[in-house]
Amino acid sequence: MTHPPREAPDEITQDPATEVAAGSRKRTALLMLGALAVVFGDIGTSPLYALRECFIGSHGAALTPENILGVLSLFFWGLTLEVSIKYLTVIFRADNDGEGGILALLALNLTGKHSGKHKQLEKAAVVLGLVGAGLLYGDGVITPAISVLSAVEGLEIIQPSLTVAVLPLTVLILVGLFSLQKRGTGSIGAYFGPIMAVWFVSIALVGLPWILRHPEVLAALNPYHALMFFVRNKLQGFLVLGAVILCITGAEALYADMGHFGKFPIRATWFALVLPCLLINYFGQGAFLLAEGEKALQNPFYGMAPGWLLAPLVVLATVATVIASQALISGAFSMTQQAIQLGYLPRMNIVHTSSQQMGQIYIPQVNVLLMLLSVALVLSFGSSTRLASMYGIAVIGTMTITSLLFFQAARNHLGMGRLMAGLAVGGFLLVDLSFLGANAAKFWHGGWLPVLLAGCIFVIMMTWSTGIQRLMEKIRSGALPLGMFVREVETHDVHRARGTAIFLTANTGISPSALVHHFKHNQVLHETVVVLSLVFERTPKVPLERSVEIIPLGAGFFQVVAHYGFMQTPNVPEVLRMCAAGGLQVDVMRSSYYLGRETVILTDRPGMARWRKRMFLFLFTNARSVTPTFKLPPNRVIEIGAEIEF
Repeated sequence: MTHPPREAPDEITQDPATEVAAGSRKRTALLMLGALAVVFGDIGTSPLYALRECFIGSHGAALTPENILGVLSLFFWGLTLEVSIKYLTVIFRADNDGEGGILALLALNLTGKHSGKHKQLEKAAVVLGLVGAGLLYGDGVITPAISVLSAVEGLEIIQPSLTVAVLPLTVLILVGLFSLQKRGTGSIGAYFGPIMAVWFVSIALVGLPWILRHPEVLAALNPYHALMFFVRNKLQGFLVLGAVILCITGAEALYADMGHFGKFPIRATWFALVLPCLLINYFGQGAFLLAEGEKALQNPFYGMAPGWLLAPLVVLATVATVIASQALISGAFSMTQQAIQLGYLPRMNIVHTSSQQMGQIYIPQVNVLLMLLSVALVLSFGSSTRLASMYGIAVIGTMTITSLLFFQAARNHLGMGRLMAGLAVGGFLLVDLSFLGANAAKFWHGGWLPVLLAGCIFVIMMTWSTGIQRLMEKIRSGALPLGMFVREVETHDVHRARGTAIFLTANTGISPSALVHHFKHNQVLHETVVVLSLVFERTPKVPLERSVEIIPLGAGFFQVVAHYGFMQTPNVPEVLRMCAAGGLQVDVMRSSYYLGRETVILTDRPGMARWRKRMFLFLFTNARSVTPTFKLPPNRVIEIGAEIEF
């Protein structure tokens, strides 16, 4: 059978599948470009100081050709084992509904089972996760300080007389960096990605000529040189691992930012650009040290560059370190928001700096604290070499905790058997604990500071979490069940005023204290009473279709439960608008909102130490008000006080 010829179309249209594929490729390319700035900024600026630290100081190795090859081999295999295999290949599988990071991994381990064994495992996971979060805050303090300082130290190479300007200029840049945070971080990927692309290409181009002059450095790809480095140097060689760890700083950021960019864009960017450029630069520095010897140790990164390129390279390095620091600071904001939603920190003022992207936030209290600590570190330690002593403990401490938390996640969520999960985690810990042991030798040379900072943050988080749980238990123990209250209203002649009243409570199924006291003192209720509870789950995001539950209770009462993930921002007016689809019509701007205002009275009752009770009281008193946090109309909110003995 023949078909009649078809007329040619006036214009050629692209196949829809091809259009989708082209759009997908464009999106992936944009994500990869954004990842260069946000994900790889920290690890990408490590060449400024990492290799040099292996050969200087009391724990540095002697500068011999054999040791240079040994250290380069350790760098190559450290990047391969920790980044390429551990994080990008294995840890990336343990995502919490697409999100990564140590708190997301912690939430993945909290199964909610309450049997003895599971309860103990969850307690251990919480302790590990919160210590890891504390170490990440330490990373957020140290990274801006060491990165910017190491870049500005290039002025000493250009002109030794400029040494006196290094510290003031570093402080000025840091203050400017933190001051700009309130303008938002949405431009990081869009504007800073191309700059970081130039940075990675530049460090490769600077190192490549030295590799071509001394190709023998490529022998370091053989792990034999790493092994022989330990054989020759024994304990001294082991302690050098405390500096080798600097080449993988920022590896945790790959996992933490997985939800923002996706697994494939991060992996593709690493293997296609970041890893090759880093290795070329490190091997170039090794070749430069082979050629120039001791005099090259002052600063091998800048020393590789020809004189005419030195000033532009210092400027580019400074910009790159600012970008890397900016990304890490925004990561600290994101982690703080997660901790608040998971119940480990009190409410804070979270400013949304983008109307299009939910994750772009700024937290003034965290920003000021990070700035003060970073500037204090620069002024106290004075050089990137001294700061490097404390940096390693913060980095490898978090990595070790990630390995430990991964074991339970691998068994519960990845379907791995005990043996397979144990072998994987055992291999990770063999590397992690080696690095951790080497860094422990630096404890009294500054390494104590991130440990102290992590300890303080851990105590604050545990105190708040324990205190708020005990407070909620106290409220629940003396509360009237909501169903009983409704039945009392139904059986009595209660005067009902026109309109809607919304009573917010952290507990479901019980009568809010504000409702009970309002009725007790005013003897009147609104025609429609909504008891609204916001429940924060241990998942990043709750799907829209199950985000709101409406339960009619009779007598004009409704129980509304809004579910949020720890990456989402609560919005009460939006919840009430969504109730219309479930048959509950609420005029948001014509309703009254009632909040319980608890006053905590300290007592000598057992349960928490007195000093922890005082700490909790301070945190509770200074927590941000519910009204702005949940987007309540401020002129329609009524607070009713109650005293609670604690």
